[in-house]
Amino acid sequence: MAAPHPISTDAYIATFPKPVQVLLQEMRSIIQAAAPKATEAIKYAMPSFLQDGILVCYAGYKSHIGFYPAPTADKSFEKVLSVYKTGRGSVQFPLDKPLPKALITRMVKHQLKRNKEKAAAKALKK
Repeated sequence: MAAPHPISTDAYIATFPKPVQVLLQEMRSIIQAAAPKATEAIKYAMPSFLQDGILVCYAGYKSHIGFYPAPTADKSFEKVLSVYKTGRGSVQFPLDKPLPKALITRMVKHQLKRNKEKAAAKALKK
């Protein structure tokens, strides 16, 4: 049976063991600082931030914190992301290592720019 859909970011984070809760709260704070105008929501059953569409999502797992969407296809992130397990638009930050605050901030700002450009292009089509 699937886990119930969380109703808030706080409720989502509360379902994890304390050490993971600390990392999830830290991730939340890093994103909030990088995108202070973004609003929080639950999307795809994960804590998410919205600004001109879905900005980023993050999630806790057994051995890592997942971060989505990450600019894994962007060449400027290729080298710095090479030390992490990545997938199409995702990065896994291991639970046993500190979160890379500067990298997360850079990725959030990258997504802010992308979302703004997409929103502007969409507005021009109307």
